Amino acid sequence: MKFTVGWLYPDLMNIYGDRGNILTLLKRAEWHGLEARLVELGRGAATEMQDVDVFFFGGGQDREQALIYDDLREFKQESLQRAVDDGAQILAVCGGYQLLGHYYQTAEGERFDGIGMLDVKTEAGKKRFIGDVVVQTGFEGMVHDTLVGFENHSGRTFLGPGAQRLGKVLMGKGNNGSDKTEGAVQGNIIGTYLHGSLLPKNPHLADHLIGKALKRRGDGALSHLDDSAELAAHGWILQRAQRR
Repeated sequence: MKFTVGWLYPDLMNIYGDRGNILTLLKRAEWHGLEARLVELGRGAATEMQDVDVFFFGGGQDREQALIYDDLREFKQESLQRAVDDGAQILAVCGGYQLLGHYYQTAEGERFDGIGMLDVKTEAGKKRFIGDVVVQTGFEGMVHDTLVGFENHSGRTFLGPGAQRLGKVLMGKGNNGSDKTEGAVQGNIIGTYLHGSLLPKNPHLADHLIGKALKRRGDGALSHLDDSAELAAHGWILQRAQRR
């Protein structure tokens, strides 16, 4: 069975080296017996979006976000919505997360309307949130209920009633530093501020995305993988973060 990962704006929205998320999705799909491939979706018309199973949308600075703003609305929004409605998954990190919301307002007061696929809004804060993050989440069937990562953002994101938190912050700042939420989940979309890269540190989340994407083809069951090394690393990172 074919499995396609779509990377949105890899040339501009990749400031934190989130290629590790792409590699993890591809390799784990292969280990599960799937024929995995990567499609890079840059600026301009994208003709292969209907074939994508999991989209990844990374982070960028305000300048990069401004460069893709019009393209996202003109060439990607409608196709992304159709794909998600059909069961495709989106993992959006930092800037990508913000642009899927209703709007992002810069520190200078300039406002960029997002594409509204997530019921969230973001405004720039005066102080950056930088450091390790531990989140307790509750996806059914995941072997771990914690996610670990690293945050580095000045945005303050607040959830509307249409979105649920990805998890409860046990350590770190999360969405805004005040309500103990991290990330957002709405239908088949996950938004988060967790870098690290996220998926190599949390392989259980990668499998969650892959399994959900495959359900639209009638079978989301994945083969068992020996993740003892990956989960030991996850546990070590968790313990180290909690000691700080």
